[in-house]
Order: sequence, then structure tokens, then C-alpha cells
Amino acid sequence: MYEHGMITPVVALVIWSLIMLIWLYATRIPAMSKAKVKPGEATKSQMEALPSANVANNYNHLMEQPTLFYALAFSLQLLGQGDHPINIGLGWLYVVIRIVHSLVQATVNVIIIRFSIFMLGSLVLMALAFHAAIATGLAWFNWPH
Repeated sequence: MYEHGMITPVVALVIWSLIMLIWLYATRIPAMSKAKVKPGEATKSQMEALPSANVANNYNHLMEQPTLFYALAFSLQLLGQGDHPINIGLGWLYVVIRIVHSLVQATVNVIIIRFSIFMLGSLVLMALAFHAAIATGLAWFNWPH
């Protein structure tokens, strides 16, 4: 699990995103068929009314904030910090948080729970960004005077 540093959690989150894509198509296509909504002709409000809307919204969310995670993970790996146990632990924690976020949004979608999970993930990203800043010398205490 730690052999490949930050790369393994990145691959895991990509695989999870693809699982959500499969879930999206597995729910959206039958829902569109049942509602007699034709691809390319549906309005945004028709698509949002489908039972698959939460899964679709989550898939879109997996294409947003996790891009910061990917950038940080690769940065830490390239900076030689990808094998640090704290960074690897934070990387895996972020992946678990995103999976939990997906499951909450795609099923019960309780906003306050989903928001809390999102904020927790944001804090993990901030910690990874802080570690990357230290590694690059951008931390305030490492800046040249």
C-alpha cells in the first residue's frame, strides 16, 4: 500500500470516479428511458428531476475538487515527499472521504452531512498543500529574506 507513495491513492480515486461513472450510466439510462427523455433533447430541469441526478452531480463533483488532490499528490511525489507516511496517510484519508461523500450524495444526500464531509476533505487538502509548500520552500518560515 505504501510502496508507490502518493500514486496509489491517486489511482484509487480515479478508479472510484470510474465506478461512479458506471453507476451514473446504470441509473441514468434506465431513468431516461422510463421518463421518455431523449438524449440531446432533455432540458436541465428534466435531467435534474431524474432519480439519477444525485449520482450525476456526484460524478461532476469528482471532476472538481479532486483535481487539486491529483496536483498535490503528484507534486509531493515529484518533490520526493510521496513516501512520507503522513502524506500517504493524508492521501488515503482524502480518498476515503471522497468515497464516503459519494455514497452520501448518491443515496441519502443529507446536505449538512455532505457539507461536513466536504469540509473535512478540504482540510486534508490544505494539510497536503502545506506539506507541499514546505517541500518547495514556499512556507513562510523558509522564504528567502
